[in-house]
Formats: sequence, structure tokens, C-alpha cells
Amino acid sequence: MHSFEDLSLAFANRFNDRHFPTQPATLYDPAVYFLGLGGKRIRPVLCLMGNELFGTIEDDAWHLATAIELFHNFTLIHDDIMDKAPLRRGMQTVHDKYGTPTAILTGDVMMVVGYEYISRIQSPNIRKIMQLYNQTAVKVCEGQQLDMDFESRERVTMEEYLHMIELKTSVLLAASLQIGSILGGAGLNNQQTIYNLGRNLGLAFQIQDDYLDCYGDASKFGKQVGGDIISGKKTFLLIKTLEVASEAQLKEIKRLEQAPPAEKVAGMLAIFHACGVDAWVRELKEQYRAAAYQSLEDIAVLSKRKEPLKQLVDYLLTREY
Repeated sequence: MHSFEDLSLAFANRFNDRHFPTQPATLYDPAVYFLGLGGKRIRPVLCLMGNELFGTIEDDAWHLATAIELFHNFTLIHDDIMDKAPLRRGMQTVHDKYGTPTAILTGDVMMVVGYEYISRIQSPNIRKIMQLYNQTAVKVCEGQQLDMDFESRERVTMEEYLHMIELKTSVLLAASLQIGSILGGAGLNNQQTIYNLGRNLGLAFQIQDDYLDCYGDASKFGKQVGGDIISGKKTFLLIKTLEVASEAQLKEIKRLEQAPPAEKVAGMLAIFHACGVDAWVRELKEQYRAAAYQSLEDIAVLSKRKEPLKQLVDYLLTREY
């Protein structure tokens, strides 16, 4: 069994090969540039780990891992356009560097090349894999649309927000694991259980991310602490606060919307604490983390085969920045 670090390195070595033709350079160079910005490559490695949990990693798993990572990067390029984000991992975004029309096409071609990698697989389960992959791609798009819809709404319920996060973040983690497990010959029960592991992992990870945006170590977090508060982004903390806040607190939240950034962050953090949502959100994350561990426990394979996945869940859900 390989650790996440070992598989991540092995995947990076393969993935760093060029996936695109050289011409027209105006289309393909931006794709090479964006992939060169790096990233944790969590989703493709989950596919490899899902495969290895049930058998030896096959060539098909490497092709699918590559397709999954290309799809993920396609969504990031388009997300950056929608968010008008100037930076990704501290570097210029594709639309900022090359223009929006090129960025749209670069994302499109990245998705198509992903399908080209899927076309190389030999698995007899190709139909099931394609169905799951396509369903997941649709759900990610639905999640992104809901996220944008929520920006213009005054109130979003916790149920709605959890559903959006599941679509936008969790389903791709879950499907990566399940696709790997299908290639490894897992039965239907094990496939569903490993999917649930990815789903709960994704939800716990996003809850943690929302929390760290407010309470993380600024020197380690890599972005401005309180950025979500400044931009007025709906997060687990804000949605829960709006549900439980008093009339006076709601009035203060309204006033803080127009306040300078430093005052807005300090004021909102004080209200979060007064409403007890800082403690509540830590508890919510623990619920999903416990559910992820339970799913891992329920997968019917030898415990020692699960160790790399357990270490990855530990790593992803215990960070402080």
C-alpha cells in the first residue's frame, strides 16, 4: 500500500507531461500555464487510493486520475472567471493573464482532453464509470450555479448551503474514490460506502475551510483571515448566526456591512462568538469527520489496507491553516 505522499509524487511525475498540442499556442499555452500552478492533486490521488484499497493500481486508474484532475482544473478556470478572481495560488488567473475569451476556450479544451484520457481505459465497467463521471460533472455545475444564486439572496438556509457544498465540493471527492473502487473490483456496498466517505470528507473539509477563514493563522493560511467576512460571503458561520441572532445583533450585522474592513471583521467575529457559532461550527465539523471515519470503518477490506486513507483524512481534517 502506498501513502498519499507517495501516490501524489507518482501522479505529479506523470501529470507534469504535456497534455496538449503546441499549436495554436494562444489556446494551449494558457492551459499548460494553469496546470503549472500546481495544487494538492487530492482528487486524482483519491482515485488511485480507491483503486489500491481493493487491488493493484491499474493503468486505467492513472488515465482516470488524469481525467479527473483535468476536469477539476477546467472548473477552477471557469470559477475564476465567474468570481472575477485576479489570483489563483498567488499567481495570475488565466482570464486575467490571457483574457476571458481565451480562458473560456482553455477550460473547454481541458475538459475535452479529460474525456480523451477516459477513452483510453480498458475496463469492462467503462459504462458505469462514464455514467458516474458525467453525473458528477453535472452536479459540480449545479453547485456552482447555486453558489452564484446565493450571492444575491438575503437569506440562505443551512440545508440549502449544505446541499450546495455537497454538489460543488463533495461529489467530486466522493466520485473519485468510487471510480477507483470500481476499477479495483469493489462490490456495490463497498462502492456506496467509499462514496459516503468522500461525501462526508468534503463537507467536513469545507466547514473547516469556512472556520479557518475567520480563525486560522494568517501567517500560515496563505490568504487574508476574515476575507469571507469582508466580501460578505455566505458561510456556515454567517448562515447559522443569521438563524440565531437577536434583533439587536441583526441590526448590528446590517450596520457592519458598510463598515471598513478591519471594523467589519472584528465586529462580526464578536457577534459569531456571542451567538456561540464558533463553537457550533467546530462541533458540526466533528460530526462530519466522525461520519467519514465511520464510513472508512465500514468498508469491508482488511484494516491495514485502509491505513493510507485514514492518514489522509487525518491530514485534511486536522490542519490549522
